[in-house]
Amino acid sequence: MKSIRVFAPATVGNLAVGYDILGVALESPGDEVVIKEGYRPGLFITEISGDSGKLTRDILKNTAGYAARQLLKKLGLEDMPLEMEIHKKMKMGTGLGSSAASAVAGVYGVNAFLDFPFTKKEILRFAVEGEQIADGAFHADNVAPSLLGGIVLIRSNEEMDIIELPVPENLCLAMVYPHIEILTSESRAILKDTVALNDFIGQTGNIAAFTSALYTSDYAMLGRSLQDLVIEPQRAQLIPDFYKLKDIAESAGALGFSISGAGPSMFALCDNMETAEKITMSNKRYLDSVGIASDCFTSGINTKGAYLIN
Repeated sequence: MKSIRVFAPATVGNLAVGYDILGVALESPGDEVVIKEGYRPGLFITEISGDSGKLTRDILKNTAGYAARQLLKKLGLEDMPLEMEIHKKMKMGTGLGSSAASAVAGVYGVNAFLDFPFTKKEILRFAVEGEQIADGAFHADNVAPSLLGGIVLIRSNEEMDIIELPVPENLCLAMVYPHIEILTSESRAILKDTVALNDFIGQTGNIAAFTSALYTSDYAMLGRSLQDLVIEPQRAQLIPDFYKLKDIAESAGALGFSISGAGPSMFALCDNMETAEKITMSNKRYLDSVGIASDCFTSGINTKGAYLIN
């Protein structure tokens, strides 16, 4: 019987200056999905691992299942006998795009099983609709990099107008995940509805300069522009010792340091892996000293996005 397995990577959403419009794909961790021929009409989730029993097998309420079903519905193949296994390879609620990776793996897996009737960009909307099941928001800053790879800019979420940006050589990340819980709903709820004019001007300049620096591989400009004047100051209060961790990272040579998505994970953008490793060790050591368990790791930028394992 035909069976395929796919991988979809974790992501860092927002990248400090691009709230809901910038994202980058990590090399690992990520989620895996297996698609097999089924024995009864329709798509069914038969196994979920690594979720601590938190995820439903209901196709209409599961991000991976719903995204895949949207693709099948588009093709008129809703009754095609298929089985899906979901293997979570990263914790949920980390700020690393867990629900987005599942949605991407689900729809990409079915697309691969059907011998790719659609391109990656054509299935992007299905994946975003799948993630929307998890957090209620329609945005692609995690889904798009997980599916397409690299660094992406979303001009319009509604129109799915996605720009794939250049990835400068040696650009990498140091990731810091303190074992604390921050609900995405809580992280969004604390945000103000208005932005001061000076902050708007500064943030606009930063995202424009950040984008330009990617095209020219100007690391100095990347460092100058990776400053979040709007979201980070509001969300930093949710993460213990955030500014201490940021100071440690920047003192060790990070281009910039900020919150990954809704948190609690944080990232340091670096121009070499040696610096990234130094930052993870230093931040891990500090978190241990204040009694906060954590996972700290480095990652290059995954430029492939989701891919077929077998």
